[in-house]
Amino acid sequence: MRKQVWFATLVYVLSIAFCLGLMYLFMWDSGFNEENFLIIGGVIVILALGIGHILTTHLLAPKAHIDATLLELTDEIIHELNIPLSTIEANTTLLKKRVEDEKLLKRIERIEEASKRLQRLYKELVYGIKKELHPISKEIVVLDKLLKERVEIFKAFERNPFALELEPCSVRIDKIGFEKIIDNLLMNAMKYSPKTEPITVTLKDGILTIEDKGVGMDETHLLRVYERYYQADKKQAGEGIGLALVKNYCNEAGIEIQIQSQKDKGTKVVLHLGKVIHR
Repeated sequence: MRKQVWFATLVYVLSIAFCLGLMYLFMWDSGFNEENFLIIGGVIVILALGIGHILTTHLLAPKAHIDATLLELTDEIIHELNIPLSTIEANTTLLKKRVEDEKLLKRIERIEEASKRLQRLYKELVYGIKKELHPISKEIVVLDKLLKERVEIFKAFERNPFALELEPCSVRIDKIGFEKIIDNLLMNAMKYSPKTEPITVTLKDGILTIEDKGVGMDETHLLRVYERYYQADKKQAGEGIGLALVKNYCNEAGIEIQIQSQKDKGTKVVLHLGKVIHR
């Protein structure tokens, strides 16, 4: 695609240069005056519009067709995935009402939680595809409610305790993208903290803070923390792209992010939400 753009640009520039050359020859033969200039100038403008339209159509029409096909395929995948997930959800709900054995109930609840995670994953997959095709519309979200919902999901892992201090706050954001960055930050806090240490989530005066008492980072690692595929601790599972995605989202949304960390003392992530707060 990049080669096509450069080729089209070169063709367009040469075409305009050729038209200007014709203009010069015409005016050289007919005389340099205002009437001749307007005539040949009008002809060149029409030719430039025509050439530009042809080149743009040639470049963008195939892309538009591919985007439309991909979007249609995405919608079909959403529909097809939703059917088995809805079936699992309906049947687990029915089984929970009929089963009394506690062990079986716990197994059913695990299946239910797994299906919810699958639903979440396919929504994020669709979100990622659609985001590449066109801008994602923003919506007004009650942030304190959203944070409680995301924390509840992580509580299901039965790992770290959570301490929440949340002021009422609404923001205008790309909801799924924001949920993804919160999930990344909460997962990191859990991953790098002892199971007994609480994770603190604070929302006050338009500032969101997620703090853990985990392994922390020294200044060397802190300088590289946003690099894609970089991992401070190679022993931990992961691809090293979480914080790179978080940083990218924050840059696009106008959210200032700060990470404060000390080795063996923990990490604090601070998000300044002033530009996205809905008043």
